[in-house]
Amino acid sequence: MSINPKPSPMPATSKAALLPLLLLALASPGAPAFGETPEEKGLAIAEEVDRRDLGFGDTASNLKMVLSNKQGQSSTRELRIQTLEVPERSEGDKSLIVFDHPRDIEGTAFLSFTKILEPDDQWLYLPALKRVKRISSANKSGPFVGSEFAYEDLLSQEVDKYDYRWLRDEPCGESAADLMCFVVERFPRYENSGYVRQVTWIDQQEYRPMRIDYYDRKDSLLKTLTMDRYNQYLGQYWRADDWYMVNHQTGKTTRLTFDEWEFRVGVNDRDFNPNRLKRLR
Repeated sequence: MSINPKPSPMPATSKAALLPLLLLALASPGAPAFGETPEEKGLAIAEEVDRRDLGFGDTASNLKMVLSNKQGQSSTRELRIQTLEVPERSEGDKSLIVFDHPRDIEGTAFLSFTKILEPDDQWLYLPALKRVKRISSANKSGPFVGSEFAYEDLLSQEVDKYDYRWLRDEPCGESAADLMCFVVERFPRYENSGYVRQVTWIDQQEYRPMRIDYYDRKDSLLKTLTMDRYNQYLGQYWRADDWYMVNHQTGKTTRLTFDEWEFRVGVNDRDFNPNRLKRLR
């Protein structure tokens, strides 16, 4: 049998037809396939997580934030959040958080426009000062209103904000012991991130984030976020109603518990204008 040392190029249509199969193979459970790197597999998993959440439009939810210190003392805050999906991959989603309780922070509002590699646009309205403050990129790793969530933890997690590496497959943990998870390491590409890396657990059935370990700039484990009590909306979109953040270095915790999520409530760009933060009720 003769061998052609210069095989003819594959037609463009054949390449396009193979692309979905390639992505499926990269995202399939198990060790990387022959010729597939852990980085390629990690990216493919992140792409699938993102693909399954496309098209939600906008969401709204009320939630409670419970802050606890190492001694077990706690305080509770009530707030609401709205998110507007931005379809363009080069841009991130927009989100608005407004505090309703307690009285000393009532009316505090946090507006965020997620970017990819550029500094995110963020504004904070403090009623006591009666002015809107733009947050500098250097402060995005700081605590959000005294909680264990940093400003950057509350941004939409766009695929292109990170580089990825698949580590292993293993059970998802106590809250979902019957599920297997991909364990994927991701590295923030934004130079002013407060983290050198994050390790994420993503269930292999629905591609939902179940846990994230955050490592500080000294590469020490700083925090762990676990997400539980997932519900599905519109037959497609999954949202966790319980977010629990533990700071391993201070012993402090913050728990977010969400009421039922609403989808496609009709918000638009006008609702995410920094000039409107002072008028929110």
